[in-house]
Amino acid sequence: MKLKNLTTVLAGALSLTTIGTGFAQDSAPAPAAKVTAATPAPKLVVVIAVDQFSADLFAEYRSHFTGGLARLAQGVVFPSGYQAHGATETCPGHSTILTGNHPAHTGIIANNFFDLSIAREDKRLYCAEDETLPDTSSKSGKYVASVNHLMVATLGDWMKAASPKAQVVSVAGKDRAAIMMGGRKADELMWLFPGGLTSYRGTTLSPTAQQASTAIAAAIAAPRPALALPADCASHDIAIPVGDKGATVGTWRFQRDGGDFRRFMASPEADGAVLATGAALRAARKMGEGDATDLLILGLSATDYIGHGTGTAGSEMCTQMLALDRELGDFFARLDATGIDYMVALTADHGGHDIPERNRQNALPMAERVDKALDPDAIGKAVAEKLGLPQPLLYSDGPFGDMYLSKTLTAAQRKAAMAELTARFRAQRQVEAVVTGEELAAYPISRRSPDTWTLMDKLRASYNAQRSGDFIVVLKPRVTPIPESGMGYVATHGSVWDYDRRVPILFWRKGLTGFEQPNAVMTVDILPTLASVIGVPVDAGKIDGRCLDLLSGPESSCR
Repeated sequence: MKLKNLTTVLAGALSLTTIGTGFAQDSAPAPAAKVTAATPAPKLVVVIAVDQFSADLFAEYRSHFTGGLARLAQGVVFPSGYQAHGATETCPGHSTILTGNHPAHTGIIANNFFDLSIAREDKRLYCAEDETLPDTSSKSGKYVASVNHLMVATLGDWMKAASPKAQVVSVAGKDRAAIMMGGRKADELMWLFPGGLTSYRGTTLSPTAQQASTAIAAAIAAPRPALALPADCASHDIAIPVGDKGATVGTWRFQRDGGDFRRFMASPEADGAVLATGAALRAARKMGEGDATDLLILGLSATDYIGHGTGTAGSEMCTQMLALDRELGDFFARLDATGIDYMVALTADHGGHDIPERNRQNALPMAERVDKALDPDAIGKAVAEKLGLPQPLLYSDGPFGDMYLSKTLTAAQRKAAMAELTARFRAQRQVEAVVTGEELAAYPISRRSPDTWTLMDKLRASYNAQRSGDFIVVLKPRVTPIPESGMGYVATHGSVWDYDRRVPILFWRKGLTGFEQPNAVMTVDILPTLASVIGVPVDAGKIDGRCLDLLSGPESSCR
């Protein structure tokens, strides 16, 4: 089966203009007057976050792009962008993109963290939940989505403060992506779920969003046969064994049963659904057609689900990269047809690392999975038994990252437990470092270029005294923190290493002279850059980023 862009499928369902079918290439926009410092602000800003779109993926497939990503690659390109912090997970990464702040200041230190003082039995907090509501937990499907944990304002919040007429719409595959980029004042904010689209509890979707939700639900319910492998992906068509149950990755063709939401999310269809919904909402709200600049935020999650489920270097990811390029091309073509002056910024929340099984076949013999001996629950139990301490002693969300000591300990018990626990983790062969919260609290946030950051610099940018652990465990490079692989979750991200930190940062606007700056910049630079272009005042003392000059030559877009 040839992949048919879901932007096109939903365009028909939403009574919108059809903008392309199959793998149709993106048509280049008509020439426009050169953008200068005197050019008025664009009427619409489109911010796109592609989950797990690493700088490595952008570099590998750049020469294969013919659609939307090819267009963006002709704009202002920062191929060495950085999610500079150490906890390179989805929620922290999205929290940096439109706030201008590191996780240390956004408060979003990880996808999950712990608050041992809360009343409920489940002490783990999901980054985008409201734990104060009764009968909820941090587990998927049992939490209530919320923006409460985000400690700072987003670009949309700043825009609304400057001009109440500005419209802000945020649509994403994941709730945490829509919420962390959309902020508190979005006019519409929604994400994909098995029934199509949903939003905060008690929120009624607009008629257009409900229409999109119905069309997406129908797409999820329909079975999908296997897709034809694009010719450019033939060299990636190699089955790689994973686990001990005969499973392989590298040859899946995105076939799925009707109603299989997980596989829908791990396919180009999910990105098409978000793009089509964004286009429909823009048209219905006439975004970009009023007096103020509007903001459309799109979180594309399929690349992340595919990366986790099959790795970053197989035929599945190759197919996804080409499909993403073409879906974006269709989306931009629809915007072109409106005649609106719009600007695009595209980046990612983090990078990613391929499965160790394939890495070992591809000249990286040191790649491995984490040892089961690094199970923090087992280590905590052993230390508690040795020292005669109450259990549970240690709380964590996995074999690396933030570790929290029980609050029931006396000062003397805490000191003894910290000494024993940190010593045991440091003794593990796969552990690079163990750093205490006290050490990070005394360490300043770096103002240097992110490609020169030390381990402490990276960890400090993720450290928040109110939420971070008592100590942080860092695994060595190329250690995948999944002890046993199985279909659906074979690879991940989250480390301090550059394969997880480096992401592309791309800007495009009709008439904007393109250039490439290979030196390191950060995702926290996106907010001040866009705010300057659209003339929205932002208190520089409240952000970590800096404005990036998007005008080639002596003029500057930073005002």
